[in-house]
Amino acid sequence: MSVPAPRRTPAAPPARRPDARRRVRRAFVAAAALCLVAATAAAAPPAPAAPTGCGDLVRGQLCLRGPVGSDGTYTATYRRQGAAAGLGEISVRLGYQRKNTRITAFPGWFGTRHTRHGAVTLSGRVEMLADECIRGVMEHAETVYVTKWSCG
Repeated sequence: MSVPAPRRTPAAPPARRPDARRRVRRAFVAAAALCLVAATAAAAPPAPAAPTGCGDLVRGQLCLRGPVGSDGTYTATYRRQGAAAGLGEISVRLGYQRKNTRITAFPGWFGTRHTRHGAVTLSGRVEMLADECIRGVMEHAETVYVTKWSCG
């Protein structure tokens, strides 16, 4: 009787360890991405002196912020400046007005509120078409103030 020869299995592959070339490649990609981000930040235009969507009034600033040209939440803010901030609190009505090439809509109002420490903010949802422009509107003592038009 003969004994069969023992079965031999192929050797297992060597344990995988990080390859030096792979580490260098990852470091290079990370450095290139960092340089790209830095170059983009350096090439970006400087921030405007006045925030976009704001209008300077005699005694303060009226701003409207939101996703211009699309539906979303818009926020109207009025902030009294300088000596006007110490003149006492006032009641203002804040809102917006929309327009396109065919029509300018009547103002839509977020509400009326008294300033606190010289400022007031009100918001609301506005439905807009892509071709529409919007501006902030404020009413105080039967006088209406508006910002410049912001278009998408």
